[in-house]
Amino acid sequence: MKLIYNVKDRPKSGQVLVFAIQQLLAILAATIAVPAIVGNGMSQSAALFGAGVGTLIYVLFTKGRSPVFLGSSFAFLPSMFAAFAGGVSASLGYLGLIIGAVMAGLVYVVIAIIVKFAGSGWVNKLMPAVIIGPTVAIIGLSLSSNAVLNSLGYNNMAEAIVDGNSGFIMSLKTGVNLICAIVALTVIILCSVYGKKMAKMIPFIIGICAGYLAALCFTLIGNAAGLDAFKILNFDAFSNMKWIPDFTFVTAFSGNYDYGTTGGFGSYIAAIAVAYVPVAFVVFAEHIADHKNLSSIIESDLLEDPGLHRTLLGDGVGSMAGAFFGGCPNTTYGESVGCVAISGNASVITTVVTACIAILASFVAPFTTFLATIPTCVMGGVCITLYGFIAVSGLKMLQKVNLDDNRNLFPASIILILGVGGMRLVFGSITITSIAVALILGIIANVILNLKKSEAKDEKK
Repeated sequence: MKLIYNVKDRPKSGQVLVFAIQQLLAILAATIAVPAIVGNGMSQSAALFGAGVGTLIYVLFTKGRSPVFLGSSFAFLPSMFAAFAGGVSASLGYLGLIIGAVMAGLVYVVIAIIVKFAGSGWVNKLMPAVIIGPTVAIIGLSLSSNAVLNSLGYNNMAEAIVDGNSGFIMSLKTGVNLICAIVALTVIILCSVYGKKMAKMIPFIIGICAGYLAALCFTLIGNAAGLDAFKILNFDAFSNMKWIPDFTFVTAFSGNYDYGTTGGFGSYIAAIAVAYVPVAFVVFAEHIADHKNLSSIIESDLLEDPGLHRTLLGDGVGSMAGAFFGGCPNTTYGESVGCVAISGNASVITTVVTACIAILASFVAPFTTFLATIPTCVMGGVCITLYGFIAVSGLKMLQKVNLDDNRNLFPASIILILGVGGMRLVFGSITITSIAVALILGIIANVILNLKKSEAKDEKK
């Protein structure tokens, strides 16, 4: 899709505000979902604050040339659980969240220094289009089940199983949720394809509003007729609003700490390092895939300008800041990339304003609480488009790859099948995601299959 506003363009003030709210809505569900999943009293408002601060740091390091929002990373969920495990107190867990995020961020810093002196040419050689294309595709495809579950009103598979619906059996409850999701999805598509001017640029806001309105109608009918399946909206959250976020560093640096009975503080630090550092290397691969995808959308290679070392520093330091305030390490968001592509707005000004709104909104309890009431099913309809666009963007990268050559066919096939199949490896508290496993094995296959090709070129020279 041709961009309406490029990276350095400045939309009108009113437009920027609307675009920023749309961007915030696109990343909100995932950003606040991570602290909700981890639990242990983690604050969703603090996570939103940390995401805003992390994004501003990222924009600063990338010299305002990369229009993407940083939000809570799902890849570090097992690491965050490990910070609260082992019989230690909740306060020590919060301290572990910060220590772990700093360790993970330092991995990025070290790699950035290496890239600064060695250059980023090796990245293109190690991960050409035949590797990056299917990897980007599985980033979207691997999230497809989440979009489907959300559309039916479930936050995750565990919730569906508890509800006795692991097979996605259609019931009155799931049917009502699905209708709301389809309303949001349909409006987004119509606005994106047939919309005029602003409607074409803010399809997500219009779609979410339409889905929310449908959910409200069902809820009113449910309240009047006593039908629980129709009661999609839940406003109970307004009775327990917190005006000041519970920042992670406040909890972490207060109170007494129980370091356990074996090994003391040193043993705990080692456990946190084992939980966080390997995951940082995994997320590094996803970092490259995300920026390759974004580069294809804005038609400017971000690994060259501002440079991979700058994007890594921005991501790493931004992740540390995000965890310091909200406990969650940050990462560049595919939802943000999809929003840029579908709306045609790549202006970095929008990203900056979105970050500022996220920071301010974390202190406005009614606003953040209202955003939290947006039904899961409505966001599911939105995510079908966002995740689908990511998948298609990756497949587009394969257009110029000769798939008649088995040297290209096999690495691409391996990545797609392992990624979609969900091949992940778990070593204790360390989880290597399916995307990372697929990418690593794809790279190995590509290197092995092209060894003779490289040798033949050397002999010819």
